[in-house]
Formats: sequence, C-alpha cells, structure tokens
Amino acid sequence: MALVISTVNMKGGVGKTTLTVNLATCLAKYHQKRVLVLDLDAQISATLSLMSPHEFAQTRKKRKTLSYLIDNIIQPNPHSKLDIFDIICPAVCDVEGLELLPGDIELYDEYLVSEMLHKEAQLNEGINFESVWNKFESVLIKKILDPVMDEYDFVIMDCAPGYNLLTRSAIAASNFYLLPARPEPLSIVGIQLLERRIAKLKESHKNSEYPLKINLVGVVFIMSGGGLLSRYYNQVMRRVKEDFQPHQLFNNNIPMDVNVAKAVDSFMPVVSAMPSSQGSKAFLKFAEEFLQKVALYV
Repeated sequence: MALVISTVNMKGGVGKTTLTVNLATCLAKYHQKRVLVLDLDAQISATLSLMSPHEFAQTRKKRKTLSYLIDNIIQPNPHSKLDIFDIICPAVCDVEGLELLPGDIELYDEYLVSEMLHKEAQLNEGINFESVWNKFESVLIKKILDPVMDEYDFVIMDCAPGYNLLTRSAIAASNFYLLPARPEPLSIVGIQLLERRIAKLKESHKNSEYPLKINLVGVVFIMSGGGLLSRYYNQVMRRVKEDFQPHQLFNNNIPMDVNVAKAVDSFMPVVSAMPSSQGSKAFLKFAEEFLQKVALYV
C-alpha cells in the first residue's frame, strides 16, 4: 500500500511544487518506485510541470481532472462514466512509474460543500455541523485515493498555500508531510503556523473515526539566492534548527539553479530536462535522504 506524503507550507512561493515533482521523478526514474503526483492547488503548477498547457486543456475538456472526482463525492452521480483510473495520466514526461492526477483551476464549489454538510447535520440529530465537517475533511482525499492505494509506492500531494479544505484533507490522509522552506523570515512564519495548525487538527480529530497519524519527514531549504555560505541564510536556518530535532531536518538543501526555472518552460522537472545540472544533482541526493528518513518510520 502506498505511503502518502503532503508537501505543504502555509506560505506560498517556497518551492512546494518544485520539490514535489522533482522528488516524484527521482523516485520513479532512479529508484524504480511507482509514484502518483496529486495536484491539490488551483494554480495547477504541479500539473503544468508534468504536462504542457495544450495537453492540460485537452485533459480538462474531457473532464479528466481532480475536480471530476471531487464533484462525484459532493454530488454523487450514479451515471458517472469516469473513475480515478480513467483520470490518472500514466508515464508522464516519459518516465515509467511516474503518474499524475491532474489538478484543475476550479477544484470545488465551497457553497455546495457547505450546503451538503449543513443538510447532513440537520438530518442527523445530535451531530453538530463541526463534527460533520471534520468527518468530511477526514475522508475526502482518502475516498479519492482508496481505489489506487495498492498501485503505488508513494502518493505525493502538492498542497496549496494556506489552509483550505483540500490541504486539511490531504494532511488527514497522509502518513507524512514534507516542509519546504526558504531561509527567509516569512517562510519561517509559514512553518510555525503550519505546525500549530497540524497540532490543532490532530486534537480536533483525536476522538474521530479517523484520527490523524502523520509524521514530519523533515524541513528542506530551497535556496533562492546567496547560496549556503550566506551569513543571513545561515542565521535564519539556525533559528529553524532550534525548533526541530536533528532528524527532522534534511541535510541536503536545494541550491539556487537557474536550470530549475528553465525546466518549467519545457513542462518537465529539472531532473528529467537537465539531469546533469546542479539542481538536478541536489534533488537526486535529496531523494536518497528522503528514502532513508521514511524507512525509519516504516
């Protein structure tokens, strides 16, 4: 059964998508793992890192995106013709074992979700709206993934910044979470906020049918300039290290490399587009360390 990982930070622009798609590609291409990337961000950055805009437009036209599966949970349709196996894109970027469940620019209707859950609370006397909501967010992503859990070694989910329904549901469905960060104050605030949110989420679900069982794989720094020798970066990273145990921090950081950005123009991860680049080599080392850390829990 697959291990499920959420890549998450409350702050945007910290490298969540870059980390997700390159880690997934490394695991599939160099470690022969079966990996599913799930794009939970309406910006669809992970999707467009693994397929071209034209391919995405054709995919969306056929309704083969995550939103179709979410719609079927919010408003079940007995006449639905597609399931998750129809929607997953196999061997993306020509990497055997690397698969994608594409995201969408319109993932779900918040009003419809609230209306459905409000009706459910009214129909079940003695159950308040908060309990109904907690249960829904606990099972939403789980329900989507359940049919394919035996098909993969890893499911890696690219979560949106902030703390919306899908991010909370992804955390609830995950065995682990990855915390990418830039060594900058606002990114560190994002880490602190997320840690508090996850602690609160665990507390709210501890007596539920689906208590959270999620562990931090580690914090990984995505460098945005100055390199590892930057005095300022080192100061910020020392502050983070004070808040975490050594095993919760990755030794391999991802350095600034223009090739990582260039690879996005070809709608491919840098480890596929430019395997000899500095960024690609860093992701390869990171993937090896990731497997070592995960093995400690399994």
